[in-house]
Amino acid sequence: MKIDLDHVLGTARAWLAQDPDPETRDELAAAIDAASDGSGPAVQALAARFGGRLQFGTAGLRAELGYGPLRMNRVVVTQAAAGLARFLIDTGRSRSVVIGYDGRVNSDVFARDSAEVMRGLGLDVTLLPSALPTPVLAFAVRHLDVGAGVMVTASHNPPRDNGYKVYLGQDDDGSQIVPPVDGSIAAAIDAVAAGSITDLPRATDYTVATSSLLDAYVSATAATVDAPALAPEAQPTVVYTAMHGVGWETARAVFAAAGFASPAVVPEQIHPDGAFPTVSFPNPEEPGAMDLAIARGVAVGADLVIANDPDADRLALAIPSGGGSYRRLSGNEVGWLLGWRAAARASEAGLTGTLAASIVSSPALSRVAARYGLEYRDTLTGFKWVSRVPGLLFGYEEALGYLVDPSVVRDKDGISAALSLLSLATDLAAAGSSIAGQLEAFAAEFGAFASGQVATRVDDLSRIGQIMESLRAAPPTSLGGLDVLTTTDYLGGVEGFPPSDILRYDLTGDARVIVRPSGTEPKVKVYIDTVAATPAEAQRLVDALAESVRPLVS
Repeated sequence: MKIDLDHVLGTARAWLAQDPDPETRDELAAAIDAASDGSGPAVQALAARFGGRLQFGTAGLRAELGYGPLRMNRVVVTQAAAGLARFLIDTGRSRSVVIGYDGRVNSDVFARDSAEVMRGLGLDVTLLPSALPTPVLAFAVRHLDVGAGVMVTASHNPPRDNGYKVYLGQDDDGSQIVPPVDGSIAAAIDAVAAGSITDLPRATDYTVATSSLLDAYVSATAATVDAPALAPEAQPTVVYTAMHGVGWETARAVFAAAGFASPAVVPEQIHPDGAFPTVSFPNPEEPGAMDLAIARGVAVGADLVIANDPDADRLALAIPSGGGSYRRLSGNEVGWLLGWRAAARASEAGLTGTLAASIVSSPALSRVAARYGLEYRDTLTGFKWVSRVPGLLFGYEEALGYLVDPSVVRDKDGISAALSLLSLATDLAAAGSSIAGQLEAFAAEFGAFASGQVATRVDDLSRIGQIMESLRAAPPTSLGGLDVLTTTDYLGGVEGFPPSDILRYDLTGDARVIVRPSGTEPKVKVYIDTVAATPAEAQRLVDALAESVRPLVS
């Protein structure tokens, strides 16, 4: 395809004229100079940066830092802030917003740009006082009763990424945006992007939140558990890592307010550092990400090793497995334990309500709900759906996200989840048991569940559609030696779900396989769930199913 050099250069120069960031201005100016002589590679590189723009969706914005409309930078963020402000104004919502940010590169800059632009457009703006966890921002949306909240974070993405996550207040109760609101905000952003951000009014008389807001989050979160069953010196030994993120100071305050001993920490990872120097991928799900934390656990003889991701909305857990080694629990295992605890506490209090999990999470939680006479709801992937379930008591998704008390935060919260695990582990220790013992008790009570995943990464995005179409054209009749009893195609519409590119196969023996394109990566993902008489048998079934489905998605 022939590139119109004059058009590309004109578009790039117009972008340069409105870019307030010296670093990205210098990068773009150099790219324009390199392309000006018509050099093929330089022209192609520049054209690629201006061949579209980041799509604002239900996850907001997320991309690598850099110049141009397909990267995260001050121009894109300013356009997003102005578009969100105009959406709030045009739809008659409350003209108020609270803005938070984490410790990633430029998060504070993007947050201040957003505050100035939104205030300049007439909104009442509150900026959080420092880099804080995403759950604090989600809490603040409801606590301050504002129209919307913005969190500048890329969560557990690679180090050079940043992002922009949006919550809605009032009638939306502090949950993340869902369709069709995301489309309306995107249209408002596009309208802003048609002009120059230099024409947008700015103001600096926004409010900076005081420490009382963080104190309120700490108090509310600490109140989600009972007083510890053991004195601090008798409680389980815990190691905590913030994964170079912003979780530690808030987590420490919450643990102390609830009466729990302060954990041993991983000093190399405890303070915010946007370079993430000790991990190649700051996601506790990734192999090796918890190595330092586990080494610290070995050194202190920890009963629990817990990790928050960089914005502290996710939680990972590892427990001793004998011989000085540790086993990291899956997101499903943690979800089972916390869901069981939530159901038991609700039963003791005489409460009714609903347990919920994303559709790709283990079906084990539905058995817990049935045992305690509670409702159960599957949702699409993403906490924007889990958090909106009516009557929610507890919700989770297998990607390390847990919502333990919807009255405090309507989103996944790695700090309140960590507190719940500390409370559970302490209660178990007081009764002579442990998290490992509780997993065994769960299997005895509800069945031995196991889960696994298969993922195929593609270089050509069209391959994802081809894989899904192939499965629809020739659906499997058996997988891993188990018969396929039913095939459910969510693209055609399933009651309670919007049309979604998901295929589900229910198999003999209560096994299940779900196939879907990843929402954040160029992958097709397969989720496998089984249940059997023993954990070993359940895992054997998972392994057999994984081998069976791998050729179908390769």
